[in-house]
Amino acid sequence: MSDERRAWQMVLEHIEADLLSGALRPGDHLPSERALSIELGVGRSSVREAIRVLEVLGLIRTATGSGPTSGAIIVATPSGGMSALMRLQVAATGFAVSDIVKTRLVLETSVAADLAATEPRPDLTLATDLLDAMEPGEADATQLTINEFLALDTQFHLTLAEILGNQVIAATMAGLRSSVESYARVGASHLDSWADASARLMHEHRQIIAAIEAGDADRARTVVHAHISGYYAESHLTGQQLDQ
Repeated sequence: MSDERRAWQMVLEHIEADLLSGALRPGDHLPSERALSIELGVGRSSVREAIRVLEVLGLIRTATGSGPTSGAIIVATPSGGMSALMRLQVAATGFAVSDIVKTRLVLETSVAADLAATEPRPDLTLATDLLDAMEPGEADATQLTINEFLALDTQFHLTLAEILGNQVIAATMAGLRSSVESYARVGASHLDSWADASARLMHEHRQIIAAIEAGDADRARTVVHAHISGYYAESHLTGQQLDQ
């Protein structure tokens, strides 16, 4: 194994360890390439290679430019191989948005209802932390880009499945992440007002959490169904085919 290969793998293992330990969480930005290069004693090319791998795995999203919204943002924590295999299948062929939406409706309404019916009530801190990251306070001048918001939005829905603990559902949703984000981004360009739409999405996210915390399974199922189908209808994506 070459020194260069060992170097980028060391960077990858370092970042994954921080993700697994909670030192880095969804919504956080990775340290800069320069900072990681100095900290780990490797070249910046090795850091870039590790970041590319993390992006392919769906753990981070990157944005170019300068300012608080640039760089690499954490959108997920490492999961099993099943979701990685499914991502490869998704990448190999496009899916109709309607099929993705129908799959989400089946899986995510069940997840929300099951969480609401669980006793004792599950700890939703990881999910609410994501909502807090998506909803900066009035004193915070940093606003998320549309892509950052939607990446965290997708992770919020996946996190609910992970909290439920059904590994098959969670892996399936993780495998569909890129497709879900893709249609959400396309849909955002069709909206009359992203500001109004994102505010409504946040309100609906909070309604989902409230229904689960109240133990109201029927309400949780209804709110999730309206949340997913409403965005699909509003963004006029009927018949859209996604090319991965």
